[in-house]
Amino acid sequence: MRAFVAILLLVLAPALEGCASPPTTPASAPTAPSALPLPTHVGHVFLIVLENEGYDTTFGSSPPAPYLGATLPSQGRLLTQYFAIGHSSLDNYVAMVSGQAPNPQTQNDCLVYADFHEATTLDGQAVGQGCVYPAHVKTIGDQLAAKGLSWRMYAEDMNASAPGVPGACRHPALGSRDPWEGASSAKDQYATKHVPFVYFHSVIDDEASCKARVVDLNLLSDDLNDSARTPAFSFISPNLCDDGHDAPCASGAPGGYKSIDAFLQAWVPRIVNSTAYQKDGLLIVTFDESDGEDDSTACCNEPAGYNTLQPGLTGPGGGHVGAVLLSRCLAAGTKDDTPYNHYSLLRTLEDDFGVDHLGYAGQGGLKDLDLGACALR
Repeated sequence: MRAFVAILLLVLAPALEGCASPPTTPASAPTAPSALPLPTHVGHVFLIVLENEGYDTTFGSSPPAPYLGATLPSQGRLLTQYFAIGHSSLDNYVAMVSGQAPNPQTQNDCLVYADFHEATTLDGQAVGQGCVYPAHVKTIGDQLAAKGLSWRMYAEDMNASAPGVPGACRHPALGSRDPWEGASSAKDQYATKHVPFVYFHSVIDDEASCKARVVDLNLLSDDLNDSARTPAFSFISPNLCDDGHDAPCASGAPGGYKSIDAFLQAWVPRIVNSTAYQKDGLLIVTFDESDGEDDSTACCNEPAGYNTLQPGLTGPGGGHVGAVLLSRCLAAGTKDDTPYNHYSLLRTLEDDFGVDHLGYAGQGGLKDLDLGACALR
């Protein structure tokens, strides 16, 4: 039998090489959930954000990414009424980490990396136009750091091997056109617009801190292997191929749902087998927005804010995207039909870590995500 298994592995090896490869550093040995008591609250959050797909396709009866659409929901909880807050990409990413509503520049993905020109502040919203928010506009990262909690933004291909490309805290020069709006080469499929923390002076003005916290995805492997180094909050942004944005990709990979599934199959097991996750972890997988402006629906009485008439360009929101939650606090194979959006996500993180609500995360009537056996602080 052992000989048969060895032969089978040799036969399958070439096929497996074509899939998205996990890092070479071996993952921490999984800890059996039954050996640990359930945590009282979530202490480590891992957020993976994918690109531009609607709920009905992703989680339909025949999901084109079966690992995401069927396997992960069977292992955790499917949020059936989770919505994005705008179109296009960047305004959703900004909302997730700061509670700031869209403005015309973030709706257009900030093709020019320009400062945000602020007139005033109302209801926690910076009123004005632009891309890089002034230092007083904070992110969940700033809140965690002020409380002595760790965080990191992991962006795939940030440390691409190209001349002049920063290895961390990568962003254009202020006032310049963004050269990384799309894939610039097969080995550099990084997108600034999918790395929300670099749109805040509160993060980028401290260059050393930014370079320590806004880093390449390849550092996540080592951080997972050492629970003392695993951040309390990990925001994970795949490259333009692995997040499903491009199809086909500059690298020649298929992109779309196929590359999404390959990425998740490579990384989700490493996350859920890590010591930090097994202790008190929560993994969230969702999309920035639905598939195009045809779905600009919203939920949760989403306010438009002061800087644009319609966050979804043609409607009030970013469409119906869904989300999957994995945690030892959640019963496997369950569904939650409560309406949520990206502001709800931020609110939940803030309540879990015991910090104040930023922007529209403090909206009246907005609900926290139900974390099951893990109570919010």
